[in-house]
Amino acid sequence: MRKTTATPADMARRVGAIPTQPGPKEASTMTDIVTETVASTDGGATGGAAVGEVVGEALVEADTGAVIAGAGPVTRPGERPTVRLREAGPEDQPRYAPEWLQLREPADAAARAVDLLDPLRIRLANLPNGRSGGLAVHDLGCGTGSMGRWLAPRIDGGQHWILHDRDPYLLHFAAVASPRAAADGSRVTVETRRGDVARLTPDALTGASLVTASALLDVLTREEVETLAAACAGAGCPALLTLSVAGRVEFSAPDPLDEELAAAFNDHQRRGGLLGPDAVGVACEAFADHGATVKVHPSPWRLGPEHAALTAQWLRGWVGAAVEQRPALAERAETYLAARLAACQAGELRVTVHHSDLLALARPTGRV
Repeated sequence: MRKTTATPADMARRVGAIPTQPGPKEASTMTDIVTETVASTDGGATGGAAVGEVVGEALVEADTGAVIAGAGPVTRPGERPTVRLREAGPEDQPRYAPEWLQLREPADAAARAVDLLDPLRIRLANLPNGRSGGLAVHDLGCGTGSMGRWLAPRIDGGQHWILHDRDPYLLHFAAVASPRAAADGSRVTVETRRGDVARLTPDALTGASLVTASALLDVLTREEVETLAAACAGAGCPALLTLSVAGRVEFSAPDPLDEELAAAFNDHQRRGGLLGPDAVGVACEAFADHGATVKVHPSPWRLGPEHAALTAQWLRGWVGAAVEQRPALAERAETYLAARLAACQAGELRVTVHHSDLLALARPTGRV
């Protein structure tokens, strides 16, 4: 996948529908950018999903022939597709690709564990600060905002989403395409914060009603997960952390090389001290140590012929990362990948990529 270099204004001109916005500012916010954007586009009639579709037209321009290391955009050690977890020099430009995030969003939405929503709703309805002031939701490593588009319309009450990411362009897309109505029609607003989500403190989440993240836990270290659990405990807020890799993949037509590639990929995910498929277990322990009640539910991608583009891109990344970890697999993996891609193109391939969703219900702090 090619490096994404277009600015938000470039994207807007390309689709001819989204007006130019002053991109997110470092250490500042963009409250209500969604309302302002839609008002200037069509008088406020367009919903967040429609704006997301327009943004999507600009984002889905992936080079599907590229190998994507780690089943996502090309990254460097210690990075993830939507959040740079380590500090870098000013010359080190973001290399994150919204194309991948846009491609996976429908599969993510279908996979997330709806069984965790009822206990979450009950906890939110009984927070000490009540509903009168609305919910303050922190979305960590928000990417293009898919978590907000999925969750905000599924919970009641006014909501103010604080979107955290290191990439200012992803923050812009997330803000522009945010939903503006909760499940009961209450208003949803948004602001953005550019920064390193691995350095959270309880003060960073002061007043938070909920912390969310998608595909984040598995690219954190043990220390970073413990910091996140402590921050949520300090704020007394629940955390809904979705789509962490589980380390298991199942194909409709098994191949002898499947398990070897899966093991190599899992080792690749653990490089540099990252947790990879061990993340959910570590997170359960960390949140429980702070007195939280933890619930885990499977959230697998179930990819069939209707997901051919995503399946092909995921396959290239999965096999590419496995070979990077174990170069001795290269020759056999090349033949394997060609056969899998041919089956995918023919509509004959089905694959289940296992993930887990985690809901941690921290003890409320009694704040008002």
